[in-house]
Parts: sequence; structure tokens; C-alpha cells
Amino acid sequence: MRTVLSLCLLFWGLATAVAQQAQSYPPDMAERVQACTPCHGLQGRGTNDPYFPRLGGKPAGYLYNQLEAFKNGRRKYPPMNYLLAYLTDDYLRQFAEYFSDQRPELPKQTPPDVSKEVLDHGHALVTQGDLDRSIPACVGCHGGSLTGQAPGIPGLLGLRSSYISAQLGGWRYGTRTATAPDCMQIVAGHLTENDVRAVAAYLATLAQPPGSAPSPAGSFALPFACGSQPDGGKQQ
Repeated sequence: MRTVLSLCLLFWGLATAVAQQAQSYPPDMAERVQACTPCHGLQGRGTNDPYFPRLGGKPAGYLYNQLEAFKNGRRKYPPMNYLLAYLTDDYLRQFAEYFSDQRPELPKQTPPDVSKEVLDHGHALVTQGDLDRSIPACVGCHGGSLTGQAPGIPGLLGLRSSYISAQLGGWRYGTRTATAPDCMQIVAGHLTENDVRAVAAYLATLAQPPGSAPSPAGSFALPFACGSQPDGGKQQ
């Protein structure tokens, strides 16, 4: 609670200055984002808390979309909703660009607490999908290395299994949404709880690839239309 209160006070000060005085932003972006580090880690690398995601290296368009969603209340998490409520869109874009440019190493992996069968099931869904149940492979949208594609598709590496599970659950039950067509809500709606557990556990075991940057926009086509990536890459 003390950490959250401190962050609230710091962001409130930033928001008030931006909203009331139209003053110039601090010249050093690293200083501006210090309020983010207690939850998201230095350079957005993540922390030991599984429910605060890694930000470093994700596409700027994706990060901006999430900041905007918290600002307008489409994504609901009271501390983030409050902290972003009075920040300008330009300021949010600068936050997104900064974290997108970072390339911190992945956090230390923890041994999986599921069986080999569960991990194998997760591997199959991530790499092949299940066409009989209208579940596309994760790599079809997030890329073969799962580092995402600019501007709006995030990488899936460096996230704890509990965080991934919580987000997939949010998509399944409609507590997390995106611009229509909401492709993740559609996909997650076909997943069972066992599928979610398997995908989350498998993704959390993956190591960082040699090239961890998101693929450039248009590098590959998406399997279907997605509001978060309006042009669909090279739409099929």
C-alpha cells in the first residue's frame, strides 16, 4: 500500500504539472519513468511480482494502446486508471516509445510446477494451435520467436505463468477488451481452463531468443482481422 500511495503521489504531481502548466517534459526519459520501476522493473524488465508485466521491448503501438485503455477505463486496474487519468496522449506515447526501445534481459526463469504432459499441450497450442476448435497457433500472430510484431502485437516472453493465465482469463470473461474485432477475446473464448494453464506454463519456460526485437510491421500476415493491428500485417 505504501508503494502504491507513493506512486500515486508522484504521478499526481506529474499529471498536475502537465495539465495545469503545459510545461516542457523533463529532458531525460529515464528519469520520467522512475515511477514505473517499482512495479515494472528497471527498463521495464519486470520484477519478482508475477502480476506486473514486463514492458521493455514490446512494440510502442501496443504499449500506447494499453496506456490509453487504462486512461479511458477500458482496462480496469484502479492504481493504473488513476495514475494515467490526467496525462496527455503525447506523454503516454513518449512512455511507450521509451519502453519499446529497451532491451533488458529476461527475468530469471523458475522451474515449471506442472507436468510434462501439460507443457507438451501448451507447446502444441502455442506452435500449432487446434484448428478443430478454431484455436490459431500463438506464433501465427505473435511471431515464430514470440517477440511480437509492430505496431500492436506484443511479445509473450519474460512473463510469469500466473500473469499470462490472468490475462487469458480476462479475455475469456470479457474483463479485458480491445478495439473490435477483438481477436484475443475471440481466441481466448475457445480455450478451456486446462488450455490456459498449459499455454501459460509453456510460455513461461521459454528463453530469450538472439534477436528479441519485435518483427517490423508487415513482416507476416495475421490469420484473421484484429483491431489491435488494423492492417493485419500483410492481410491474407
